[in-house]
Amino acid sequence: MAKKKGDRIQVILECTEQKQSGVPGMSRYSTYKNRKNTTDRIEIKKYNPYLKKHTIHKEIK
Repeated sequence: MAKKKGDRIQVILECTEQKQSGVPGMSRYSTYKNRKNTTDRIEIKKYNPYLKKHTIHKEIK
């Protein structure tokens, strides 16, 4: 049976702590998610090179 191609989409993750701290620059990552299994916006802990620590990155539109 053939697999559907429309289930996985590319999303952009952006750091939430950097906006509040006022440090210049923006930490962004791109990844893929399965639209069927994960309908909500995802939050992942990723490394922020500007703050030099791991922070929560949330999905943006």
